[in-house]
Amino acid sequence: MRGGLALAILVASVLAAAGSTGPEAAVSPTRPNIVVLETDDQTLAEMAVLPNVRHLIGDEGVTFDNNFDSFSLCCPSRASFLTGQYSHNNGVRGNAPPDGGYEKLDHTNTLPVWLQPAGYYTVHLGKYLNGYGLRNPLEVPPGWSEWHGAVDPTTYRYYNYTLNENGVLTTYCATRDPSCYQTDVYRDKADEIIRRRAPEGPFFLWVAFLANHSGGPPEPGDPQGFATPDPAPRHANRFAGTPLPQPPNFNEADVSDKPTLIRRLTPITARQRANIQENWQQRRETLLAVDEAVASIVETLRQTGELDNTLIAFTSDNGFFHGEHRIRTGKVRLYEESIRVPLLMRWTANKTLPRGVHRKQLVMNVDDAETILAAAGDTARPGRVEDGVSLLRLWRDGGLELGRDLLVDNMPGVTHFDAIRSRNFLYAEHQNGDRELYDLRKDPYELQSQHANPADEQLKNALAARLHKLVKCAGPSCRARPPLVFTAARRGRCGPVSTSVAGSGITSVTFLVDGRRVAVDTRKPFRAGLRFARRATVRARVATAFDQLVTVDRTVRGCR
Repeated sequence: MRGGLALAILVASVLAAAGSTGPEAAVSPTRPNIVVLETDDQTLAEMAVLPNVRHLIGDEGVTFDNNFDSFSLCCPSRASFLTGQYSHNNGVRGNAPPDGGYEKLDHTNTLPVWLQPAGYYTVHLGKYLNGYGLRNPLEVPPGWSEWHGAVDPTTYRYYNYTLNENGVLTTYCATRDPSCYQTDVYRDKADEIIRRRAPEGPFFLWVAFLANHSGGPPEPGDPQGFATPDPAPRHANRFAGTPLPQPPNFNEADVSDKPTLIRRLTPITARQRANIQENWQQRRETLLAVDEAVASIVETLRQTGELDNTLIAFTSDNGFFHGEHRIRTGKVRLYEESIRVPLLMRWTANKTLPRGVHRKQLVMNVDDAETILAAAGDTARPGRVEDGVSLLRLWRDGGLELGRDLLVDNMPGVTHFDAIRSRNFLYAEHQNGDRELYDLRKDPYELQSQHANPADEQLKNALAARLHKLVKCAGPSCRARPPLVFTAARRGRCGPVSTSVAGSGITSVTFLVDGRRVAVDTRKPFRAGLRFARRATVRARVATAFDQLVTVDRTVRGCR
Protein backbone atom coordinates (compact mmCIF):
# COMPACT_ATOMS: atom_id res chain seq x y z
CA MET A 1 0.00 0.00 0.00
CA ARG A 2 1.29 3.46 -0.86
CA GLY A 3 2.68 5.40 2.10
CA GLY A 4 0.43 8.46 1.83
CA LEU A 5 -2.68 6.34 1.53
CA ALA A 6 -1.67 4.09 4.42
CA LEU A 7 -1.11 7.09 6.67
CA ALA A 8 -4.46 8.59 5.67
CA ILE A 9 -6.23 5.34 6.55
CA LEU A 10 -4.43 5.16 9.89
CA VAL A 11 -5.45 8.72 10.79
CA ALA A 12 -9.03 8.00 9.75
CA SER A 13 -9.21 4.95 11.98
CA VAL A 14 -7.80 6.86 14.94
CA LEU A 15 -10.50 9.47 14.45
CA ALA A 16 -13.09 6.73 13.99
CA ALA A 17 -14.15 8.46 10.84
CA ALA A 18 -13.23 6.23 7.90
CA GLY A 19 -15.18 7.28 4.80
CA SER A 20 -14.04 4.98 1.99
CA THR A 21 -16.61 2.58 0.58
CA GLY A 22 -14.25 0.54 -1.56
CA PRO A 23 -10.63 -0.38 -2.21
CA GLU A 24 -8.31 2.21 -3.66
CA ALA A 25 -6.85 -0.24 -6.16
CA ALA A 26 -8.85 -0.33 -9.36
CA VAL A 27 -11.03 -3.33 -10.19
CA SER A 28 -10.03 -3.88 -13.81
CA PRO A 29 -8.86 -6.79 -15.97
CA THR A 30 -5.41 -5.25 -16.43
CA ARG A 31 -3.61 -2.08 -15.47
CA PRO A 32 -5.19 0.71 -17.49
CA ASN A 33 -3.51 3.03 -19.91
CA ILE A 34 -3.73 6.60 -18.63
CA VAL A 35 -4.29 9.54 -20.97
CA VAL A 36 -4.40 13.07 -19.56
CA LEU A 37 -5.64 15.79 -21.91
CA GLU A 38 -4.95 19.27 -20.56
CA THR A 39 -5.82 22.68 -21.93
CA ASP A 40 -4.23 25.97 -20.85
CA ASP A 41 -6.17 28.84 -19.27
CA GLN A 42 -9.55 27.25 -20.00
CA THR A 43 -12.58 28.32 -17.97
CA LEU A 44 -15.33 26.03 -16.81
CA ALA A 45 -17.81 28.04 -18.92
CA GLU A 46 -15.82 27.25 -22.06
CA MET A 47 -16.85 23.60 -21.78
CA ALA A 48 -19.89 24.80 -23.73
CA VAL A 49 -17.86 24.63 -26.97
CA LEU A 50 -16.44 21.15 -26.27
CA PRO A 51 -19.30 18.73 -27.09
CA ASN A 52 -16.96 15.83 -27.89
CA VAL A 53 -15.26 16.14 -24.51
CA ARG A 54 -18.60 16.23 -22.71
CA HIS A 55 -20.06 13.31 -24.67
CA LEU A 56 -17.06 11.00 -25.10
CA ILE A 57 -15.57 11.49 -21.63
CA GLY A 58 -18.14 12.97 -19.24
CA ASP A 59 -21.19 11.09 -20.49
CA GLU A 60 -19.21 7.84 -20.38
CA GLY A 61 -17.67 8.51 -17.00
CA VAL A 62 -17.76 11.30 -14.42
CA THR A 63 -17.83 15.09 -14.37
CA PHE A 64 -16.52 16.72 -11.21
CA ASP A 65 -18.55 19.91 -10.99
CA ASN A 66 -16.53 21.47 -8.17
CA ASN A 67 -12.92 21.02 -9.26
CA PHE A 68 -10.41 23.71 -8.29
CA ASP A 69 -6.87 24.79 -8.99
CA SER A 70 -4.73 25.30 -5.91
CA PHE A 71 -2.60 28.00 -7.58
CA SER A 72 -4.12 29.62 -10.65
CA LEU A 73 -0.97 29.90 -12.75
CA CYS A 74 0.55 27.59 -15.35
CA CYS A 75 3.78 26.37 -13.73
CA PRO A 76 2.58 25.92 -10.12
CA SER A 77 -0.55 24.15 -11.34
CA ARG A 78 1.43 21.70 -13.46
CA ALA A 79 3.87 21.12 -10.62
CA SER A 80 0.93 20.15 -8.39
CA PHE A 81 -0.28 17.76 -11.09
CA LEU A 82 3.16 16.11 -11.23
CA THR A 83 3.61 15.85 -7.46
CA GLY A 84 0.18 15.66 -5.80
CA GLN A 85 1.31 18.47 -3.52
CA TYR A 86 0.39 22.06 -2.80
CA SER A 87 2.95 24.59 -4.03
CA HIS A 88 4.29 25.29 -0.54
CA ASN A 89 5.33 21.62 -0.39
CA ASN A 90 6.69 21.08 -3.91
CA GLY A 91 8.46 24.48 -3.92
CA VAL A 92 7.12 25.85 -7.22
CA ARG A 93 5.64 29.25 -6.33
CA GLY A 94 5.55 31.02 -9.70
CA ASN A 95 6.27 30.85 -13.41
CA ALA A 96 9.85 32.10 -13.21
CA PRO A 97 12.87 32.13 -10.88
CA PRO A 98 13.57 32.63 -8.10
CA ASP A 99 10.22 31.39 -6.80
CA GLY A 100 9.17 29.12 -9.63
CA GLY A 101 9.67 27.89 -13.16
CA TYR A 102 11.04 24.65 -14.57
CA GLU A 103 14.28 24.73 -12.59
CA LYS A 104 12.48 24.97 -9.25
CA LEU A 105 10.90 21.50 -9.35
CA ASP A 106 12.77 18.35 -8.36
CA HIS A 107 12.14 16.36 -11.55
CA THR A 108 13.68 13.20 -10.12
CA ASN A 109 10.59 12.73 -7.92
CA THR A 110 7.46 13.19 -10.03
CA LEU A 111 4.53 11.17 -11.35
CA PRO A 112 6.25 9.64 -14.42
CA VAL A 113 9.21 8.57 -12.26
CA TRP A 114 6.75 6.73 -10.00
CA LEU A 115 4.88 5.11 -12.89
CA GLN A 116 7.87 3.68 -14.74
CA PRO A 117 8.76 1.04 -12.10
CA ALA A 118 5.14 -0.09 -12.24
CA GLY A 119 5.62 -0.98 -15.91
CA TYR A 120 4.27 2.16 -17.53
CA TYR A 121 5.71 3.62 -20.74
CA THR A 122 5.50 7.34 -20.06
CA VAL A 123 5.06 9.99 -22.76
CA HIS A 124 4.86 13.77 -22.59
CA LEU A 125 3.58 15.76 -25.54
CA GLY A 126 3.30 19.55 -25.63
CA LYS A 127 3.74 22.29 -23.06
CA TYR A 128 5.66 21.41 -19.91
CA LEU A 129 6.69 23.73 -17.07
CA ASN A 130 7.37 27.39 -17.82
CA GLY A 131 10.99 28.00 -18.70
CA TYR A 132 11.61 24.50 -20.02
CA GLY A 133 14.37 24.59 -22.64
CA LEU A 134 15.74 28.02 -21.80
CA ARG A 135 18.82 26.55 -20.12
CA ASN A 136 19.17 23.40 -22.20
CA PRO A 137 16.64 22.79 -24.99
CA LEU A 138 17.93 19.21 -25.42
CA GLU A 139 17.23 18.20 -21.83
CA VAL A 140 14.72 15.41 -21.21
CA PRO A 141 13.47 15.37 -17.60
CA PRO A 142 13.74 12.11 -15.66
CA GLY A 143 10.91 9.61 -15.82
CA TRP A 144 9.84 10.06 -19.42
CA SER A 145 10.21 7.08 -21.76
CA GLU A 146 9.33 9.31 -24.70
CA TRP A 147 9.53 13.08 -24.87
CA HIS A 148 7.95 15.66 -27.21
CA GLY A 149 8.34 18.80 -25.13
CA ALA A 150 7.64 22.29 -26.46
CA VAL A 151 10.73 24.45 -26.01
CA ASP A 152 10.30 27.92 -24.54
CA PRO A 153 9.78 30.58 -25.75
CA THR A 154 8.38 28.89 -28.89
CA THR A 155 5.83 27.02 -26.75
CA TYR A 156 3.53 30.04 -27.13
CA ARG A 157 3.34 29.96 -30.92
CA TYR A 158 0.62 28.17 -32.79
CA TYR A 159 3.02 28.05 -35.76
CA ASN A 160 6.84 28.15 -35.89
CA TYR A 161 7.29 26.25 -32.61
CA THR A 162 10.07 23.85 -31.63
CA LEU A 163 9.74 20.48 -29.96
CA ASN A 164 12.50 18.54 -28.28
CA GLU A 165 11.68 15.07 -29.54
CA ASN A 166 13.77 12.61 -27.56
CA GLY A 167 16.80 14.86 -27.76
CA VAL A 168 16.30 16.11 -31.33
CA LEU A 169 15.00 19.65 -31.94
CA THR A 170 12.33 19.91 -34.62
CA THR A 171 10.76 23.22 -35.70
CA TYR A 172 7.31 23.08 -37.25
CA CYS A 173 6.28 25.63 -39.87
CA ALA A 174 8.18 28.88 -39.98
CA THR A 175 5.13 30.33 -41.73
CA ARG A 176 1.40 30.12 -41.07
CA ASP A 177 0.81 26.74 -42.70
CA PRO A 178 -2.49 25.12 -41.68
CA SER A 179 -0.88 21.68 -41.98
CA CYS A 180 1.22 22.27 -38.87
CA TYR A 181 -1.20 24.17 -36.65
CA GLN A 182 0.05 23.23 -33.19
CA THR A 183 -3.11 21.60 -31.81
CA ASP A 184 -3.46 19.44 -34.93
CA VAL A 185 0.18 18.32 -34.78
CA TYR A 186 -0.29 17.30 -31.15
CA ARG A 187 -3.44 15.40 -32.14
CA ASP A 188 -1.64 13.48 -34.88
CA LYS A 189 1.35 12.71 -32.67
CA ALA A 190 -0.93 11.44 -29.88
CA ASP A 191 -2.74 9.19 -32.35
CA GLU A 192 0.57 7.78 -33.63
CA ILE A 193 1.90 7.15 -30.13
CA ILE A 194 -1.27 5.29 -29.14
CA ARG A 195 -1.18 3.10 -32.27
CA ARG A 196 2.49 2.30 -31.72
CA ARG A 197 2.29 1.60 -28.00
CA ALA A 198 -1.08 -0.15 -27.78
CA PRO A 199 0.36 -3.69 -28.28
CA GLU A 200 3.23 -3.13 -25.85
CA GLY A 201 1.55 -2.75 -22.47
CA PRO A 202 0.23 0.12 -20.36
CA PHE A 203 1.24 3.67 -21.19
CA PHE A 204 0.82 7.05 -19.54
CA LEU A 205 0.35 9.86 -22.07
CA TRP A 206 0.10 13.52 -21.03
CA VAL A 207 -1.04 15.72 -23.92
CA ALA A 208 -0.64 19.35 -22.87
CA PHE A 209 -2.27 21.63 -25.44
CA LEU A 210 -1.36 25.31 -25.63
CA ALA A 211 -4.96 26.12 -26.45
CA ASN A 212 -6.65 28.28 -25.44
CA HIS A 213 -3.75 30.31 -24.02
CA SER A 214 -2.79 33.45 -25.91
CA GLY A 215 -0.12 32.95 -28.55
CA GLY A 216 1.24 34.10 -31.89
CA PRO A 217 1.47 34.90 -34.61
CA PRO A 218 -0.83 37.94 -34.49
CA GLU A 219 -3.73 38.04 -36.88
CA PRO A 220 -5.25 40.98 -38.74
CA GLY A 221 -7.94 42.48 -36.55
CA ASP A 222 -6.39 41.39 -33.25
CA PRO A 223 -6.89 44.08 -30.59
CA GLN A 224 -3.78 46.19 -30.22
CA GLY A 225 -1.83 45.51 -27.03
CA PHE A 226 -4.21 42.73 -25.99
CA ALA A 227 -2.90 39.15 -26.17
CA THR A 228 -5.18 36.66 -27.89
CA PRO A 229 -4.81 33.06 -29.09
CA ASP A 230 -4.74 31.93 -32.73
CA PRO A 231 -7.67 29.75 -33.83
CA ALA A 232 -7.19 27.16 -36.56
CA PRO A 233 -8.00 28.74 -39.95
CA ARG A 234 -11.02 26.45 -40.35
CA HIS A 235 -12.47 27.86 -37.12
CA ALA A 236 -11.63 31.55 -37.56
CA ASN A 237 -14.58 33.84 -36.79
CA ARG A 238 -16.83 30.89 -35.98
CA PHE A 239 -18.22 32.86 -33.03
CA ALA A 240 -18.12 36.31 -34.60
CA GLY A 241 -21.17 38.24 -33.49
CA THR A 242 -21.82 36.03 -30.48
CA PRO A 243 -22.48 38.37 -27.55
CA LEU A 244 -19.95 38.46 -24.74
CA PRO A 245 -21.55 37.07 -21.56
CA GLN A 246 -21.91 39.73 -18.92
CA PRO A 247 -22.71 38.08 -15.59
CA PRO A 248 -23.55 40.26 -12.57
CA ASN A 249 -19.86 40.58 -11.65
CA PHE A 250 -18.81 41.75 -15.12
CA ASN A 251 -17.34 45.27 -14.83
CA GLU A 252 -18.47 45.18 -11.20
CA ALA A 253 -20.05 48.52 -10.32
CA ASP A 254 -19.14 48.69 -6.63
CA VAL A 255 -15.75 47.26 -5.63
CA SER A 256 -15.49 49.06 -2.30
CA ASP A 257 -15.65 45.69 -0.49
CA LYS A 258 -12.75 44.31 -2.53
CA PRO A 259 -9.01 44.30 -1.72
CA THR A 260 -6.80 47.21 -2.74
CA LEU A 261 -5.70 45.78 -6.08
CA ILE A 262 -9.29 45.42 -7.25
CA ARG A 263 -10.38 48.80 -5.89
CA ARG A 264 -7.68 50.41 -8.01
CA LEU A 265 -9.18 49.01 -11.22
CA THR A 266 -11.17 51.58 -13.17
CA PRO A 267 -14.44 50.64 -14.86
CA ILE A 268 -14.08 48.88 -18.21
CA THR A 269 -14.39 51.23 -21.17
CA ALA A 270 -16.21 50.54 -24.43
CA ARG A 271 -12.89 49.90 -26.22
CA GLN A 272 -11.71 47.54 -23.51
CA ARG A 273 -15.03 45.72 -23.67
CA ALA A 274 -14.52 45.22 -27.41
CA ASN A 275 -11.03 43.82 -26.74
CA ILE A 276 -12.40 41.43 -24.14
CA GLN A 277 -15.09 40.38 -26.61
CA GLU A 278 -12.52 39.59 -29.31
CA ASN A 279 -10.34 37.62 -26.90
CA TRP A 280 -13.35 35.69 -25.56
CA GLN A 281 -14.37 34.85 -29.12
CA GLN A 282 -10.92 33.71 -30.28
CA ARG A 283 -10.33 31.64 -27.17
CA ARG A 284 -13.49 29.68 -27.79
CA GLU A 285 -12.65 29.25 -31.47
CA THR A 286 -9.21 27.93 -30.49
CA LEU A 287 -10.82 25.23 -28.36
CA LEU A 288 -12.72 23.80 -31.33
CA ALA A 289 -9.51 22.16 -32.59
CA VAL A 290 -8.99 20.68 -29.12
CA ASP A 291 -12.47 19.18 -29.22
CA GLU A 292 -11.68 17.61 -32.59
CA ALA A 293 -8.36 16.31 -31.22
CA VAL A 294 -10.11 14.67 -28.27
CA ALA A 295 -12.55 12.94 -30.64
CA SER A 296 -9.63 11.69 -32.75
CA ILE A 297 -7.69 10.40 -29.72
CA VAL A 298 -10.75 8.59 -28.36
CA GLU A 299 -11.39 7.03 -31.77
CA THR A 300 -7.77 5.89 -32.02
CA LEU A 301 -8.08 4.24 -28.61
CA ARG A 302 -11.24 2.54 -29.85
CA GLN A 303 -9.62 1.30 -33.06
CA THR A 304 -6.65 -0.13 -31.17
CA GLY A 305 -8.91 -1.91 -28.69
CA GLU A 306 -7.63 0.20 -25.79
CA LEU A 307 -10.55 2.53 -25.15
CA ASP A 308 -12.33 0.60 -22.42
CA ASN A 309 -9.22 -0.01 -20.37
CA THR A 310 -7.89 3.53 -20.61
CA LEU A 311 -8.43 6.09 -17.86
CA ILE A 312 -8.93 9.34 -19.76
CA ALA A 313 -8.89 12.62 -17.86
CA PHE A 314 -9.64 16.03 -19.32
CA THR A 315 -8.81 19.18 -17.38
CA SER A 316 -7.21 22.65 -17.50
CA ASP A 317 -4.34 24.11 -15.53
CA ASN A 318 -6.27 27.22 -14.45
CA GLY A 319 -9.18 29.48 -15.36
CA PHE A 320 -9.28 32.99 -16.81
CA PHE A 321 -11.03 36.36 -16.52
CA HIS A 322 -13.08 38.16 -19.14
CA GLY A 323 -14.02 41.35 -17.33
CA GLU A 324 -15.38 39.87 -14.10
CA HIS A 325 -14.66 42.15 -11.11
CA ARG A 326 -13.21 44.62 -13.66
CA ILE A 327 -10.34 42.21 -14.41
CA ARG A 328 -9.79 42.55 -18.16
CA THR A 329 -7.66 39.45 -18.69
CA GLY A 330 -5.46 36.93 -16.88
CA LYS A 331 -5.80 34.62 -13.88
CA VAL A 332 -3.97 34.26 -10.49
CA ARG A 333 -6.81 35.94 -8.52
CA LEU A 334 -8.84 33.94 -6.02
CA TYR A 335 -12.27 34.30 -7.66
CA GLU A 336 -14.24 31.40 -9.12
CA GLU A 337 -13.54 32.28 -12.77
CA SER A 338 -9.83 31.80 -12.09
CA ILE A 339 -9.73 28.83 -9.71
CA ARG A 340 -12.62 26.61 -10.86
CA VAL A 341 -11.67 24.39 -13.79
CA PRO A 342 -13.12 21.40 -15.64
CA LEU A 343 -12.36 17.80 -14.72
CA LEU A 344 -13.95 14.88 -16.56
CA MET A 345 -12.85 11.22 -16.47
CA ARG A 346 -13.67 8.01 -18.29
CA TRP A 347 -12.66 4.41 -17.56
CA THR A 348 -15.33 2.02 -18.78
CA ALA A 349 -13.51 -1.27 -18.06
CA ASN A 350 -13.69 -0.57 -14.34
CA LYS A 351 -17.15 -1.80 -13.54
CA THR A 352 -17.13 -0.32 -10.05
CA LEU A 353 -17.20 3.18 -11.56
CA PRO A 354 -20.60 4.48 -12.70
CA ARG A 355 -21.00 6.12 -16.10
CA GLY A 356 -22.55 9.46 -16.96
CA VAL A 357 -22.54 10.84 -13.41
CA HIS A 358 -21.79 14.25 -11.92
CA ARG A 359 -20.09 14.64 -8.58
CA LYS A 360 -20.53 17.70 -6.34
CA GLN A 361 -17.79 17.08 -3.77
CA LEU A 362 -14.86 19.49 -3.56
CA VAL A 363 -11.86 18.21 -5.52
CA MET A 364 -8.59 19.83 -6.61
CA ASN A 365 -5.60 19.40 -8.90
CA VAL A 366 -3.54 18.08 -5.96
CA ASP A 367 -5.77 14.98 -6.24
CA ASP A 368 -4.81 14.15 -9.83
CA ALA A 369 -1.55 12.32 -9.12
CA GLU A 370 -3.02 10.17 -6.36
CA THR A 371 -5.98 9.28 -8.60
CA ILE A 372 -3.62 8.14 -11.37
CA LEU A 373 -1.52 6.12 -8.93
CA ALA A 374 -4.62 4.45 -7.50
CA ALA A 375 -5.70 3.47 -11.01
CA ALA A 376 -2.24 2.12 -11.79
CA GLY A 377 -2.33 -0.20 -8.78
CA ASP A 378 -0.28 -0.70 -5.65
CA THR A 379 2.99 -1.17 -7.49
CA ALA A 380 2.91 2.54 -8.43
CA ARG A 381 4.13 4.34 -5.32
CA PRO A 382 4.72 8.06 -4.79
CA GLY A 383 8.10 9.29 -3.68
CA ARG A 384 6.49 12.24 -1.89
CA VAL A 385 3.92 12.55 0.87
CA GLU A 386 0.78 13.29 -1.12
CA ASP A 387 -1.48 16.18 -0.13
CA GLY A 388 -4.35 14.95 -2.30
CA VAL A 389 -6.63 11.92 -2.38
CA SER A 390 -7.74 9.43 -4.99
CA LEU A 391 -10.90 10.61 -6.71
CA LEU A 392 -11.88 7.05 -7.63
CA ARG A 393 -13.64 6.81 -4.25
CA LEU A 394 -15.73 9.90 -4.95
CA TRP A 395 -16.46 8.70 -8.46
CA ARG A 396 -17.81 5.42 -7.06
CA ASP A 397 -19.74 7.03 -4.23
CA GLY A 398 -21.56 10.30 -4.79
CA GLY A 399 -22.57 10.48 -1.14
CA LEU A 400 -19.04 10.24 0.26
CA GLU A 401 -17.84 13.46 1.91
CA LEU A 402 -14.22 13.88 3.01
CA GLY A 403 -14.76 16.84 5.32
CA ARG A 404 -11.64 18.64 4.09
CA ASP A 405 -11.11 22.24 2.99
CA LEU A 406 -9.12 23.38 -0.05
CA LEU A 407 -6.20 25.81 -0.04
CA VAL A 408 -5.86 28.48 -2.74
CA ASP A 409 -2.87 30.81 -2.91
CA ASN A 410 -0.53 32.64 -5.29
CA MET A 411 3.06 33.82 -5.59
CA PRO A 412 4.98 35.36 -2.67
CA GLY A 413 5.27 39.14 -2.45
CA VAL A 414 3.07 42.18 -1.98
CA THR A 415 0.19 40.69 -4.00
CA HIS A 416 0.19 37.40 -2.10
CA PHE A 417 -2.97 35.93 -0.59
CA ASP A 418 -3.94 32.71 1.16
CA ALA A 419 -7.51 31.52 0.81
CA ILE A 420 -9.63 28.64 2.01
CA ARG A 421 -12.44 27.21 -0.13
CA SER A 422 -15.00 25.26 1.86
CA ARG A 423 -18.22 23.82 0.47
CA ASN A 424 -20.08 27.13 0.58
CA PHE A 425 -17.59 29.82 1.55
CA LEU A 426 -14.41 31.46 0.34
CA TYR A 427 -12.25 33.29 2.87
CA ALA A 428 -9.00 35.07 1.95
CA GLU A 429 -6.22 36.89 3.78
CA HIS A 430 -4.06 39.22 1.70
CA GLN A 431 -0.45 40.10 2.43
CA ASN A 432 -1.34 43.78 2.92
CA GLY A 433 -3.99 43.00 5.54
CA ASP A 434 -7.05 42.98 3.28
CA ARG A 435 -9.66 40.29 3.92
CA GLU A 436 -12.48 38.76 1.88
CA LEU A 437 -15.34 36.43 2.80
CA TYR A 438 -18.05 35.24 0.42
CA ASP A 439 -21.14 33.14 1.05
CA LEU A 440 -21.33 31.37 -2.31
CA ARG A 441 -24.84 30.08 -1.70
CA LYS A 442 -26.25 33.61 -1.49
CA ASP A 443 -23.59 35.36 -3.56
CA PRO A 444 -22.23 33.01 -6.26
CA TYR A 445 -20.73 35.92 -8.22
CA GLU A 446 -18.76 37.16 -5.20
CA LEU A 447 -20.21 40.65 -5.35
CA GLN A 448 -20.22 41.54 -1.66
CA SER A 449 -17.55 40.45 0.77
CA GLN A 450 -18.85 39.76 4.27
CA HIS A 451 -15.48 40.02 6.03
CA ALA A 452 -16.63 43.12 7.98
CA ASN A 453 -20.11 41.78 8.78
CA PRO A 454 -20.39 41.25 12.57
CA ALA A 455 -22.95 38.52 11.99
CA ASP A 456 -20.27 36.40 10.28
CA GLU A 457 -17.52 36.98 12.82
CA GLN A 458 -17.61 33.46 14.27
CA LEU A 459 -17.61 31.91 10.81
CA LYS A 460 -14.71 34.11 9.72
CA ASN A 461 -12.70 33.17 12.80
CA ALA A 462 -13.34 29.46 12.25
CA LEU A 463 -12.32 29.65 8.59
CA ALA A 464 -9.25 31.72 9.49
CA ALA A 465 -8.13 29.13 12.03
CA ARG A 466 -8.48 26.34 9.48
CA LEU A 467 -6.70 28.43 6.84
CA HIS A 468 -3.73 29.05 9.12
CA LYS A 469 -3.32 25.28 9.45
CA LEU A 470 -3.69 24.69 5.71
CA VAL A 471 -0.93 27.09 4.70
CA LYS A 472 1.53 24.93 6.66
CA CYS A 473 -0.07 21.54 5.99
CA ALA A 474 1.70 18.49 4.60
CA GLY A 475 0.18 15.15 3.67
CA PRO A 476 -2.57 14.06 6.09
CA SER A 477 -2.88 17.50 7.68
CA CYS A 478 -3.90 18.86 4.25
CA ARG A 479 -6.84 16.48 4.37
CA ALA A 480 -7.87 17.24 7.96
CA ARG A 481 -11.52 16.86 8.85
CA PRO A 482 -13.55 17.19 12.04
CA PRO A 483 -12.61 14.50 14.61
CA LEU A 484 -15.66 12.35 15.26
CA VAL A 485 -16.57 9.24 17.20
CA PHE A 486 -19.21 7.12 15.44
CA THR A 487 -20.60 3.91 16.88
CA ALA A 488 -23.09 1.53 15.30
CA ALA A 489 -23.76 -1.82 16.98
CA ARG A 490 -26.54 -4.37 17.04
CA ARG A 491 -28.03 -5.30 20.40
CA GLY A 492 -28.43 -9.01 20.98
CA ARG A 493 -28.84 -11.65 18.29
CA CYS A 494 -31.26 -9.63 16.20
CA GLY A 495 -32.05 -6.49 18.11
CA PRO A 496 -32.12 -2.90 16.89
CA VAL A 497 -28.93 -1.15 15.84
CA SER A 498 -27.91 1.69 18.14
CA THR A 499 -25.94 4.50 16.53
CA SER A 500 -24.37 7.62 17.96
CA VAL A 501 -22.03 10.40 16.80
CA ALA A 502 -19.95 12.63 19.07
CA GLY A 503 -17.73 15.57 18.23
CA SER A 504 -17.51 19.34 18.53
CA GLY A 505 -19.58 21.75 16.50
CA ILE A 506 -22.02 19.19 15.12
CA THR A 507 -25.32 20.67 13.94
CA SER A 508 -27.01 17.64 12.36
CA VAL A 509 -26.46 13.98 11.55
CA THR A 510 -28.23 12.07 8.82
CA PHE A 511 -28.16 8.27 9.17
CA LEU A 512 -28.24 6.06 6.09
CA VAL A 513 -28.42 2.28 5.68
CA ASP A 514 -26.87 1.01 2.45
CA GLY A 515 -27.37 4.45 0.95
CA ARG A 516 -31.00 4.92 2.03
CA ARG A 517 -31.75 7.74 4.45
CA VAL A 518 -33.49 6.39 7.55
CA ALA A 519 -33.12 9.02 10.28
CA VAL A 520 -32.03 12.59 10.99
CA ASP A 521 -31.04 14.07 14.36
CA THR A 522 -30.43 17.79 14.90
CA ARG A 523 -29.93 17.83 18.67
CA LYS A 524 -27.39 16.43 21.13
CA PRO A 525 -26.81 13.60 21.72
CA PHE A 526 -26.88 12.64 18.05
CA ARG A 527 -28.39 9.17 18.07
CA ALA A 528 -30.72 6.88 16.16
CA GLY A 529 -32.18 3.42 16.72
CA LEU A 530 -32.32 1.52 13.45
CA ARG A 531 -34.06 -1.72 12.58
CA PHE A 532 -32.84 -4.02 9.81
CA ALA A 533 -31.98 -7.72 9.77
CA ARG A 534 -29.33 -8.00 7.04
CA ARG A 535 -25.66 -7.13 7.16
CA ALA A 536 -25.43 -3.49 6.09
CA THR A 537 -23.31 -0.38 5.94
CA VAL A 538 -24.52 2.40 8.23
CA ARG A 539 -23.37 5.86 7.26
CA ALA A 540 -23.49 9.01 9.34
CA ARG A 541 -23.52 12.20 7.30
CA VAL A 542 -22.32 14.83 9.75
CA ALA A 543 -22.65 18.60 9.28
CA THR A 544 -20.83 21.07 11.48
CA ALA A 545 -21.56 24.68 12.39
CA PHE A 546 -18.86 26.18 10.17
CA ASP A 547 -19.37 24.53 6.80
CA GLN A 548 -17.79 21.13 7.12
CA LEU A 549 -19.53 17.96 5.95
CA VAL A 550 -18.10 14.49 6.50
CA THR A 551 -19.41 10.94 6.14
CA VAL A 552 -18.44 8.07 8.44
CA ASP A 553 -19.24 4.44 7.70
CA ARG A 554 -19.62 1.36 9.87
CA THR A 555 -20.48 -2.20 8.83
CA VAL A 556 -23.10 -3.86 11.04
CA ARG A 557 -23.53 -7.64 11.12
CA GLY A 558 -26.77 -9.27 10.16
CA CYS A 559 -29.03 -11.17 12.50
CA ARG A 560 -27.63 -14.43 13.84
